[in-house]
Amino acid sequence: MDKKEQLEKALTLLHDFICTLSKQAGEGMEYGERLWKRIRKSEGVLQELAYYYDNNRFLCQYQVEGYTLADILIWQVDHFKLYMDRPDEMNRYRQQRLLLAAFDTMLQMEKDPKPYIEKMRGETGQDILK
Repeated sequence: MDKKEQLEKALTLLHDFICTLSKQAGEGMEYGERLWKRIRKSEGVLQELAYYYDNNRFLCQYQVEGYTLADILIWQVDHFKLYMDRPDEMNRYRQQRLLLAAFDTMLQMEKDPKPYIEKMRGETGQDILK
């Protein structure tokens, strides 16, 4: 198998992985396909996805304004602690949904990082009296 065939095989595996995660997260195939198309356009996010697929953890090499996928995921988990009393459909019960949301947020941050940085700095998910 030459390099081009290996690349196509790898891309097919990653596409199927995103679609499977989307289904497991309770999202439709359309969501998975849209997310995949956006991931394909981002070399950094695609590399992070490939590493996650192979190692089940983030590489954290790619950054937007100093933030990695792990930073985004930690913010999401912390943010959703506010919803601990909510039913099972919340993100904290669906690792796949949180993972997809991290990739989606990173892609959105590539285009406009400011609103996400403000949220990550301001929304801690903790009940702090001011």
